[in-house]
Amino acid sequence: MRWVWEGVEVPGEPSDYHFLIQQAVEQLWSRRRDDLEALRFVETFAYLDLTLIEAAPQAVALDERDLTKGFVHITTLDRLLTLLEREGALRDALAICRRAERFGERYRREDLNAKVAALEEERT
Repeated sequence: MRWVWEGVEVPGEPSDYHFLIQQAVEQLWSRRRDDLEALRFVETFAYLDLTLIEAAPQAVALDERDLTKGFVHITTLDRLLTLLEREGALRDALAICRRAERFGERYRREDLNAKVAALEEERT
């Protein structure tokens, strides 16, 4: 976790930071059963990565000069969505989906939209 915080302080390109964060999220995700603190950092780093790629989408673009060509698969978003859904934070997960849709259809979750709609119906 420390090398991520130190890594984002050194000069680099947005893609350098994205892949640093993504690698850390994957390592922390693999340790989640043995280290509950790892989950907190998965969430923290995933939100950091989402903020980074929203500000600098070229960091995850297949062609940084032409964003219309699409984006790489962003595993930090997958991990964040999974984590939020498992915690029952469906509205938060849906909000992330909406923010992430610009990075590809794979982040659109119609099932999640239906779950949130069902929750809203139960409240009324």
